[in-house]
Amino acid sequence: MREVAYADLPGLIGEEMGVSDWVVVDQNRVNLFADATGDHQWIHIDVERANREMGGPIAHGYLTLSLIPFLGAGIMRVTGVTRGINYGSDKVRFTNMVRVGKRVRMRQKLLNVQPKAGGLQMTSECTIEIEGEDRPACVAETISVLYGA
Repeated sequence: MREVAYADLPGLIGEEMGVSDWVVVDQNRVNLFADATGDHQWIHIDVERANREMGGPIAHGYLTLSLIPFLGAGIMRVTGVTRGINYGSDKVRFTNMVRVGKRVRMRQKLLNVQPKAGGLQMTSECTIEIEGEDRPACVAETISVLYGA
Protein backbone atom coordinates (compact mmCIF):
# COMPACT_ATOMS: atom_id res chain seq x y z
CA MET A 1 0.00 0.00 0.00
CA ARG A 2 1.25 3.45 -0.89
CA GLU A 3 1.44 6.01 1.92
CA VAL A 4 1.07 9.66 0.91
CA ALA A 5 1.14 12.80 3.04
CA TYR A 6 -1.90 15.07 2.71
CA ALA A 7 0.31 18.07 1.82
CA ASP A 8 1.98 16.08 -0.99
CA LEU A 9 -1.22 15.23 -2.90
CA PRO A 10 -1.08 18.18 -5.34
CA GLY A 11 2.35 17.06 -6.52
CA LEU A 12 1.04 13.62 -7.47
CA ILE A 13 -1.46 14.70 -10.13
CA GLY A 14 -1.23 12.41 -13.15
CA GLU A 15 0.39 9.53 -11.26
CA GLU A 16 -0.94 6.02 -10.86
CA MET A 17 -1.46 5.51 -7.14
CA GLY A 18 -1.41 1.75 -7.39
CA VAL A 19 -3.38 -1.43 -7.92
CA SER A 20 -5.50 -3.24 -5.33
CA ASP A 21 -5.50 -6.90 -4.45
CA TRP A 22 -7.93 -9.18 -6.29
CA VAL A 23 -11.35 -9.82 -4.74
CA VAL A 24 -13.84 -12.52 -5.76
CA VAL A 25 -17.32 -11.39 -6.70
CA ASP A 26 -19.29 -14.39 -5.43
CA GLN A 27 -23.00 -15.15 -5.51
CA ASN A 28 -23.43 -14.34 -1.82
CA ARG A 29 -22.10 -10.80 -2.38
CA VAL A 30 -24.43 -10.40 -5.38
CA ASN A 31 -27.44 -11.65 -3.39
CA LEU A 32 -26.67 -9.33 -0.46
CA PHE A 33 -26.38 -6.39 -2.85
CA ALA A 34 -29.70 -7.35 -4.46
CA ASP A 35 -31.34 -7.40 -1.04
CA ALA A 36 -29.77 -4.08 -0.03
CA THR A 37 -30.88 -2.31 -3.22
CA GLY A 38 -34.07 -4.15 -4.12
CA ASP A 39 -32.64 -5.05 -7.55
CA HIS A 40 -33.58 -8.73 -7.84
CA GLN A 41 -33.39 -9.01 -11.62
CA TRP A 42 -32.97 -12.64 -12.62
CA ILE A 43 -29.66 -12.07 -14.45
CA HIS A 44 -28.11 -11.46 -11.03
CA ILE A 45 -29.84 -13.85 -8.63
CA ASP A 46 -31.53 -16.69 -10.54
CA VAL A 47 -28.48 -18.89 -10.97
CA GLU A 48 -30.24 -21.73 -12.83
CA ARG A 49 -31.93 -19.44 -15.36
CA ALA A 50 -28.80 -17.32 -15.82
CA ASN A 51 -26.71 -20.47 -16.41
CA ARG A 52 -29.24 -21.71 -18.93
CA GLU A 53 -29.83 -18.46 -20.82
CA MET A 54 -26.60 -16.47 -20.59
CA GLY A 55 -23.75 -18.64 -19.33
CA GLY A 56 -24.13 -17.68 -15.68
CA PRO A 57 -25.24 -14.82 -13.45
CA ILE A 58 -23.58 -11.42 -13.58
CA ALA A 59 -22.93 -8.87 -10.86
CA HIS A 60 -24.87 -5.63 -10.76
CA GLY A 61 -23.01 -2.74 -12.38
CA TYR A 62 -23.62 -0.67 -9.27
CA LEU A 63 -22.18 -3.46 -7.12
CA THR A 64 -18.99 -3.17 -9.14
CA LEU A 65 -19.03 0.61 -8.67
CA SER A 66 -19.66 0.20 -4.93
CA LEU A 67 -16.41 -1.76 -4.55
CA ILE A 68 -14.35 1.38 -5.24
CA PRO A 69 -13.99 2.49 -1.57
CA PHE A 70 -13.14 -1.05 -0.44
CA LEU A 71 -10.57 -1.62 -3.18
CA GLY A 72 -9.18 1.90 -2.85
CA ALA A 73 -8.50 1.37 0.86
CA GLY A 74 -5.89 -1.20 -0.13
CA ILE A 75 -4.17 1.07 -2.65
CA MET A 76 -3.34 4.28 -0.84
CA ARG A 77 -3.35 5.70 2.67
CA VAL A 78 -3.21 9.47 3.06
CA THR A 79 -1.56 10.57 6.30
CA GLY A 80 -2.36 13.82 8.08
CA VAL A 81 -6.11 13.57 7.40
CA THR A 82 -8.82 14.07 10.00
CA ARG A 83 -11.65 12.90 7.75
CA GLY A 84 -12.68 12.36 4.17
CA ILE A 85 -16.02 12.40 2.39
CA ASN A 86 -17.31 11.07 -0.92
CA TYR A 87 -18.28 14.08 -3.01
CA GLY A 88 -19.45 12.39 -6.21
CA SER A 89 -18.56 10.61 -9.40
CA ASP A 90 -18.15 11.64 -13.02
CA LYS A 91 -18.06 9.66 -16.24
CA VAL A 92 -19.08 6.30 -14.81
CA ARG A 93 -19.07 3.63 -17.50
CA PHE A 94 -19.75 -0.10 -17.23
CA THR A 95 -17.68 -1.46 -20.12
CA ASN A 96 -17.85 -5.18 -19.38
CA MET A 97 -19.95 -7.48 -17.22
CA VAL A 98 -18.55 -9.24 -14.18
CA ARG A 99 -19.59 -12.87 -14.14
CA VAL A 100 -20.21 -14.27 -10.68
CA GLY A 101 -17.10 -16.09 -9.46
CA LYS A 102 -14.66 -13.79 -11.27
CA ARG A 103 -11.99 -11.77 -9.50
CA VAL A 104 -11.73 -8.01 -9.86
CA ARG A 105 -9.19 -5.41 -8.79
CA MET A 106 -8.87 -1.65 -9.10
CA ARG A 107 -6.22 0.54 -10.68
CA GLN A 108 -6.30 4.14 -9.42
CA LYS A 109 -4.82 7.25 -11.03
CA LEU A 110 -4.88 10.71 -9.44
CA LEU A 111 -6.36 13.14 -11.97
CA ASN A 112 -6.68 16.37 -10.01
CA VAL A 113 -6.30 17.95 -6.58
CA GLN A 114 -7.66 21.39 -5.73
CA PRO A 115 -8.71 23.33 -2.62
CA LYS A 116 -12.34 22.82 -1.63
CA ALA A 117 -14.30 23.85 1.49
CA GLY A 118 -11.21 23.97 3.73
CA GLY A 119 -9.85 20.70 2.41
CA LEU A 120 -8.52 19.17 -0.78
CA GLN A 121 -10.84 17.86 -3.48
CA MET A 122 -9.26 14.81 -5.06
CA THR A 123 -10.43 13.40 -8.39
CA SER A 124 -9.30 9.88 -9.26
CA GLU A 125 -9.75 7.64 -12.25
CA CYS A 126 -10.78 4.22 -10.93
CA THR A 127 -10.59 1.30 -13.33
CA ILE A 128 -12.07 -2.00 -12.15
CA GLU A 129 -10.31 -4.79 -14.01
CA ILE A 130 -11.57 -8.36 -14.42
CA GLU A 131 -9.02 -11.15 -14.18
CA GLY A 132 -8.44 -12.70 -17.60
CA GLU A 133 -10.42 -10.04 -19.49
CA ASP A 134 -9.08 -7.34 -21.82
CA ARG A 135 -11.84 -4.81 -21.13
CA PRO A 136 -12.39 -3.47 -17.62
CA ALA A 137 -15.72 -3.85 -15.86
CA CYS A 138 -15.98 -0.19 -14.91
CA VAL A 139 -14.16 3.10 -15.38
CA ALA A 140 -15.22 5.95 -13.12
CA GLU A 141 -13.93 9.31 -12.03
CA THR A 142 -14.53 9.61 -8.30
CA ILE A 143 -14.37 12.79 -6.29
CA SER A 144 -13.62 12.99 -2.58
CA VAL A 145 -12.75 15.79 -0.19
CA LEU A 146 -10.05 15.21 2.41
CA TYR A 147 -9.48 17.46 5.42
CA GLY A 148 -6.01 17.88 6.87
CA ALA A 149 -5.14 17.69 10.54
